[in-house]
Amino acid sequence: MAGEEMNEDYPVEIHESLSDRESSLGAVADMLKTMMPVSRNELLQNLDPLEQAKVDLVFAYKLNSMFWVYLVTQGVNPKEHLVKQELERIRVYMNRVKEITDKKKAAKLNRGAASRFVKNALWEPKRKNTPNVANKGKRKH
Repeated sequence: MAGEEMNEDYPVEIHESLSDRESSLGAVADMLKTMMPVSRNELLQNLDPLEQAKVDLVFAYKLNSMFWVYLVTQGVNPKEHLVKQELERIRVYMNRVKEITDKKKAAKLNRGAASRFVKNALWEPKRKNTPNVANKGKRKH
């Protein structure tokens, strides 16, 4: 569109916005072309369950987001549509997966090592051998 003539079907003010949308749709189309030849099973077979959940959530969120955009293009207010509730539900699950991931990354407490660290970090006065009373009176020359 950038190199083409301006179309008289829409106002000139929105030309840049439409050009941006067109390039965004092109990027989405390219991404879908790379993902379509790979089946879902092939994509998920080498992933652990947490990674599989992340992939499924991203797909669900993107699909519902694209439906949101479709509703907007059709003149429907998506905030009053059930897709808003679905997007919120997916967002809740994404937060749960993030919490699980963060818990896995959190440091674990090794009680034995911690107790040794604390024990060695505390100052303890060294005990001196008490000299015999008989040796106190003698002087060394």
